[in-house]
Amino acid sequence: MLARIRSATVLGVDALGVDVEIDIANGLPSFTTVGLPLGAVKEGRERVAAALGNSGYQLPLRRITVNLAPADVQKRGSAFDLPVAIGILTASGQLEAGTLDRTLLLGELGLEGDLRPIRGALPIALAAGALGCDELILPAANVAEAAVVDGVAVRGATTLAQVCAHLGGAEPLAAVRTDGSALLGDARADVADFRDVKAQAAAKRALEVAAAGAHNVLMIGPPGTGKTMLARRLPGILPSLGMDEALDVTRIHSVAGLLPAGKALVTTRPFRAPHHTVSYAGLIGGGSVPRPGEVSLAHHGVLFLDEVAELPSHVLEVLRQPLEDGAVTISRAAMTLSYPARFLFVAAMNPCPCGHAGDPQRACCCPPQAVQRYLARISGPLLDRMDIHLSVPPVAYADLAGSEPAESSAAIRQRVEAARARQRERFADVPGVHANAHMGPRELARWIRIDAATEVVLRRAIERLGLSARAYHRVLKLARTLADLAGEDEIGPRHVAEAVQYRVLDRGEG
Repeated sequence: MLARIRSATVLGVDALGVDVEIDIANGLPSFTTVGLPLGAVKEGRERVAAALGNSGYQLPLRRITVNLAPADVQKRGSAFDLPVAIGILTASGQLEAGTLDRTLLLGELGLEGDLRPIRGALPIALAAGALGCDELILPAANVAEAAVVDGVAVRGATTLAQVCAHLGGAEPLAAVRTDGSALLGDARADVADFRDVKAQAAAKRALEVAAAGAHNVLMIGPPGTGKTMLARRLPGILPSLGMDEALDVTRIHSVAGLLPAGKALVTTRPFRAPHHTVSYAGLIGGGSVPRPGEVSLAHHGVLFLDEVAELPSHVLEVLRQPLEDGAVTISRAAMTLSYPARFLFVAAMNPCPCGHAGDPQRACCCPPQAVQRYLARISGPLLDRMDIHLSVPPVAYADLAGSEPAESSAAIRQRVEAARARQRERFADVPGVHANAHMGPRELARWIRIDAATEVVLRRAIERLGLSARAYHRVLKLARTLADLAGEDEIGPRHVAEAVQYRVLDRGEG
């Protein structure tokens, strides 16, 4: 007797359809799983056997063969427990379920027959239509995230018995629908506000420019000047997540197992701040069981690296690919996975090993050679990819003690969203480009025009600072964003001059 159940697994952040084939034949009792099962998939036979017995069913004392097709792709995770159990019940005649060709089943079984949550429910729900399925049955804890997807009937169950009752027609499970647009409506309640930051007007202006054009930022200043405080408030002035962006972010967190149980969507832009001791795999992704790294968890949000000069050079250099391509490719002998990684990169560092260079209140004890070696830990190619080099000076006591209210994040965000609206209109016909920082050579040639006076300012800056070709393009992109914030169609000398001011390391400052 043979049964075929539809299921799926996650590769990277995309779903792959898997056919769970169960054959029950005469012979010595055995339970064999084939089709490159790994780890939890192999152990599933023990969970399935116990769950069937404790749910009032029987495990046939015959030769049971489970095939997970396609057989040349490794299968990981515990989500195949439910389809295997349903397949055994169907093949042994204990369950009359009719046709299941358009039903996708996922779920981990507990020994009592209860259904436990799995990872990656959202990407599988997104792919259900392409896999030829219009019904998805999975643990109740995963229903909220999967039910955001249109075009598929999502049903949640808490036990194996409930699934059997639904498939047998005795007690149908209700389809659940989650209104994602309503969840995105009020998503900024707990976001930190720039109103809390005293003084630092120049730093706030630079971060406003960064948010308006998706430009990367390197902040340099002594300890205690507010670099981390400023960075943590950057998501509050970024444009709100759209539905497509929210689904992208949520599916990454779902695959990583970081989506809280019962939560349907990540509704605010991610802010990831790994410690400077983070490993290569922790930052970029990978590992023996590949999973997204911090750069992917920050997709459509902010990746903040404090004390960036303390990170090992080989860890820092892996940032160059995602900063350039907006994605991470992880190659292994058995497969190649790709994770999205389009984020706004913010880094902070001290100006010298002791941290007090340029501090009017404390003397720096570092020799010039030590300062140069410290700054050189950020390589030239990585530094070129930082659009804004921002000096963050200490805050005077009078500013700290002052009672004058600072500008709120909401007011700054209005200007940022107006600038982003101009960019969306500009790049409406350019796939993959949503902000000025994402422009390539073609977009630069098409959208950036400078007059004679502006060209003089730009030429002098290039010749005096010795900017690389990449840094030259970064200055042009910054100038374009400054013009957008001003509501102007053309780039002028003042826009280029301000853009050059944000390259403090190119000017030999720190």
